[in-house]
Amino acid sequence: TDTLRNIAQKLRQQYTHIPCLLAVTCLHEIYPPDMENHPDYPPNFAEINRAFDEIKANFSGLYDRATLVDFTLEEDGYSPVFYGLEAFRDSLTSLLPEAEAKTIYQLLDEQAGDKLGNIYRDTARRYILPFSIMATTLAAVPLPFTTMPVLTALQVSMIGLLGKLYGQTLTPSQAGGIVSTIAGGFLAQAIGRELIKFIPGFGTVIAASWAGAYTWSLGEAACVYFGDLMGGKKPDLQTIQNVMEQSFQSKQNTQKEE
Repeated sequence: TDTLRNIAQKLRQQYTHIPCLLAVTCLHEIYPPDMENHPDYPPNFAEINRAFDEIKANFSGLYDRATLVDFTLEEDGYSPVFYGLEAFRDSLTSLLPEAEAKTIYQLLDEQAGDKLGNIYRDTARRYILPFSIMATTLAAVPLPFTTMPVLTALQVSMIGLLGKLYGQTLTPSQAGGIVSTIAGGFLAQAIGRELIKFIPGFGTVIAASWAGAYTWSLGEAACVYFGDLMGGKKPDLQTIQNVMEQSFQSKQNTQKEE
């Protein structure tokens, strides 16, 4: 906790204008002994409330909003595997500057439109980055196919958030359809990366790196897709998929350098 707090302090000092969401996880570890599944959200147990209050106090002044979430695997027996996803999504949305969410409606000419598009993409990347990090973490689980449902839910949620930023209200089913439309051949590669996990150690590293880069590039491509819609254009899927491919390669090259 001290290490995380020190990191949060440095980030807060360096990026004072960027809002921070404090996400508290591993809730099931302090459930009452007789609890076999997640309760209705939000959980209302004395131990969780006490721990949540202590963590918030410890990080006082270093975050703008706090939320409870829990990531589990299917074999853990908890449902849903991404407990608190809706609250997490809504918390991110609440931190999005309202002014940035409205600038798209101020399109004046092509040059202004390009500038506004850049503003939107910069704002969207604040969403995309945490989802990419979470995807990398989840994909590091060395068991083939156990993480795919959670990764899919994560990416569908990201698309829903990006759609909201661009003025599109999507159901999970619609967001999932957009993922399938944009991703193209990447979905087949996703299955291949899960199979690679059968290679001990090395395969898991590859899969995790791929998942992070894939999620990032999916978000970048979605920005182009939604930007076309809001500009009154029909999305050019070939162009969008090219953007995704280029973004994916760029992200992977960056990861290799790191």
